[in-house]
Amino acid sequence: MALQRQVEFRFLAEPTHVNFGGKVHGGMVMKWIDQVAYACAAGWSGLYCVTVSVGTIRFRHPILVGHQVELVARVVQTGTTSMQVLVQVSSFDSKGGAKQETNHCIISFVALDAQGQPARVPAWVPQTDEDRFLEAYARKTKAFSQEVEQDMLDFYSGRD
Repeated sequence: MALQRQVEFRFLAEPTHVNFGGKVHGGMVMKWIDQVAYACAAGWSGLYCVTVSVGTIRFRHPILVGHQVELVARVVQTGTTSMQVLVQVSSFDSKGGAKQETNHCIISFVALDAQGQPARVPAWVPQTDEDRFLEAYARKTKAFSQEVEQDMLDFYSGRD
C-alpha cells in the first residue's frame, strides 16, 4: 500500500454554510478542516485516527457563498503513534479572482489499532527545505500547545 501524504478537498461554499453575517460559519470551516485532516492521517497511517488537538487556527479572510473552497492537508511531522497534519484553506470566486488563503492550522492525530490502543505510524522524513520548515513549525506548535495546556492544568489543579 502506498502512503498518502496529502489529501485535497474542493467544493463550492453553499448558502447552508453561512452565518448571520453572510459569510461561511467558522465552525463549518473547522469541520471541513477536521475532515480533510482525518482523511490525510488515515491515508498515511492506514488506521483509524483520533484528533488530539488543533493549533494555530486564525481566520484571516472570509469565505463567501458561491466561492470555491480548497482544503489541502499534508503530513508534516510524525512521532511513534502520532501525526501532525498541516491544513491550508483557500477560496476564490469561480467567476474570476485570485485564490487567497483564508486560514491554516496544524492538527495532531493519534492512530489507533483494532482494540482502540495507540498504534505505530510510518515515519515521515522531510525531503525539501519547505518540508523541514513545516516539520519545525509543527514541532513548535505542538510544544507551545503543550506548554499552555500545562499552565491551565497547573492553575486549576488547586482550585476545587
